[in-house]
Parts: sequence; structure tokens; C-alpha cells
Amino acid sequence: MVEIDRLKIGRLASFSTLLVACGGFASGKGEAVSEIVKNAVDNQVFVQGGTFELGDLGRPDGSPYVILTDHARPSVKVKVDSYSISMYETTWGEIHTYYNALGRLSLYENSPYDKKFVAVPSDDPLSPYFHRKPARVPNYGEAEGYCAWLAEQTGLPFALPTEAQWEYAARSRGRNVPYATGSGEKDNDTYLQRPKEFIDPGISPSGNMLSHDFSIMERRPVGTYAPNPLGLYDMTGNAAEWTQDWFQGDYYRHARFDNPSGPEDPVDPEKPQKTVRDWAGMGGSFGGGGTVFARSGGSVDSGSIGFRCVVNHPEPIN
Repeated sequence: MVEIDRLKIGRLASFSTLLVACGGFASGKGEAVSEIVKNAVDNQVFVQGGTFELGDLGRPDGSPYVILTDHARPSVKVKVDSYSISMYETTWGEIHTYYNALGRLSLYENSPYDKKFVAVPSDDPLSPYFHRKPARVPNYGEAEGYCAWLAEQTGLPFALPTEAQWEYAARSRGRNVPYATGSGEKDNDTYLQRPKEFIDPGISPSGNMLSHDFSIMERRPVGTYAPNPLGLYDMTGNAAEWTQDWFQGDYYRHARFDNPSGPEDPVDPEKPQKTVRDWAGMGGSFGGGGTVFARSGGSVDSGSIGFRCVVNHPEPIN
């Protein structure tokens, strides 16, 4: 199995070389598919598997961090296998390369709401669509599709993370910390906050995270703040993130021990929702929503959410 996967990685290198020779597919700003695919592999951080308590472990006095306790409690002991996860959220430049490569932009031509989520990335760091800022996709399907596309390009098992994988990585392999920052504590950037610092992209970063209303497109470039101890950026703040799990409010009461992955089907087929994590990226709109323990459902048609991919392989891929 390991030898086969080494061959896959070798094919990835050959694929990248071929695309460079042929010019590759490019986004509106010339980012080639070969570069995107290579970076997707290079930016994966290996996470050694283990057991941990999934859910709101509570403050030192035992009180919960999250007001929506039915969503975040009771905590449950689970096991996750080793995997790798992107150190960065997917960017405008990366997702636009995918849209162009598969001809998906025409799907959103007639919807002003959707078009803002497929805008052409910019080379201007002051633009909300600067190619290094986190993308927010027009729906869940594009996030899932991007990871599947990377799997096709590389021969590696790219996918969206399960929420157990997401939380295990955000908490640096299950540590009892409320924020996925370098210190485990919150020091919110004053950027985007009224009155004088509402929207001025020229203001230098401060603090160790950015949490603000999701209706404002502006964010910081990925990697602006220090990573968590595992080396992962923006798992608290910048953009909320999709996971692959169908959302169930009381899921922790039913989660299996071994690699839990949510219900098999949507709880309400008429209004299907996937689990969204990092509500600090939404502005932490409910009590404790800025912590790594917050979870809630997002309509699969929601266009306000970002994501990152994992590679479900038991050994490092880079």
C-alpha cells in the first residue's frame, strides 16, 4: 500500500511537470493548475491519529463555553486515524483556478448573490478578493468538488474533513483549548471594527485572529496570524469552514467511537445541512461561537463559508 501511494506521489510530480511544459490551465490571474496542485500537497500538515474528547470540555469551573449546549455537549471520547490537513484555508486564487479548469463559472452568471462568491481574484492586497485571502464558495458542492478535483489530479485521497478531524486538528490533537491560536487564547484583531478601523485594508494586523460579521467580504490573507501549535492557520477566525458531515444537533449523543463521520443522511431531507465549524469566521454570532467547540448546520446552498481539504492517508504525503 505504501509503495503504491509513493507511485501516486511520483505521478503527481510528473503531472505537474507536464502541465508546466504545456502551459497548464490558468485562472484570471495566471495561476496554473500545476502550481495549485503542487501547493495543495506541499501545504498538507500531518496529524498523528489518537483518541480525544470531542465537544465542549468546559471552562476550568466546569461551565460550558458554548451557549448552544445541545450542539456541543456532552463531549464524547472518539478515535481518529492519522491524516493530513491543509495548513491554510482555500484561497480565492485556488478556487478560481478550479472553476476555470472545469468551466464552472457560467453556472453563476445570472445570480448577483452567487457572483460575489466566484469573483475574479485580484493581485491587489487591498482588495477583498486578493488571491491569498480565504475564498467563500457559493455552496457546499463547490467545496466538496474542489477537494474531489484535487484527488483526481493527484491520485491521493483528498476530501473535506469530518468535523472530528477538524476539531482534533484545531485543538492540536485534542488539547483542551478554546481557540486554535498559538496560545490557545483569543486576542481579536481590531481590523473591521467600528468606528475608525471599520474597513481599511491598509491597517496592519494586530492580535492573533480575525473574527467579524460574515456579510463583510473583507478578510486577512491566509497565514497572517501565528498558527496553532500543530502549524495550522486560521482555524479560529477569518472564514467559517465546511466539513463533510451532515449536521445533527445532538450528534455527540450518538457518535461512534471509531472515526465518527456524522449521520449517513441529512436529518431533514427538505432542508439538508452540513456541519460548519469555526464560527469565529462568521463573527461568533452566538455565545461561545468564537471557540473551537462551536458547531451548527449550514444549508448546502449557503454561500458564506470557506473550507480546507484533508488527505486521508496514514502517513505523511510530503
